[in-house]
Amino acid sequence: MAERELRVSKIRDGTVIDHITAGYALAVLRIIGLTGREGHVISVIMNVPSKKLGKKDIVKVENRELKEEEVHKIALIAPRATINIVRNYEVVEKKRVKLPEIIRNVIRCANPSCITNSGEPVQPLFLVESMEPLRLRCHYCNRVMTRDDVIKQF
Repeated sequence: MAERELRVSKIRDGTVIDHITAGYALAVLRIIGLTGREGHVISVIMNVPSKKLGKKDIVKVENRELKEEEVHKIALIAPRATINIVRNYEVVEKKRVKLPEIIRNVIRCANPSCITNSGEPVQPLFLVESMEPLRLRCHYCNRVMTRDDVIKQF
């Protein structure tokens, strides 16, 4: 029987973001606005072996639960991620991120000529063409955006 290795200790209270696409843990932190200067203990584990994904990243944030809009943003970067809410060392809630079919007012269009970037009161609107790889099509100018285009905005 193989011995299990605990790479990072359990957290008492907070959020564990698991099944992040390998190599994107730091982008997930950026997208939810965590820099490390907020005072929360943050554990980042990258390129961990995973049966489902081959490799994955994990982020643990102590004493902070994610807001719903942050979970939606994570779905843009890591569409297979799971969010685990931990209280008193127990997982009390577990949910998969879900990328909606339409994304409103979360990111900007990368096309500088798009009407959403012209100062007009028009909210950015994207249709999700593909989750993996991420492909978002602007409703107004038809510009296709990728995961890298999204990450650059945060």
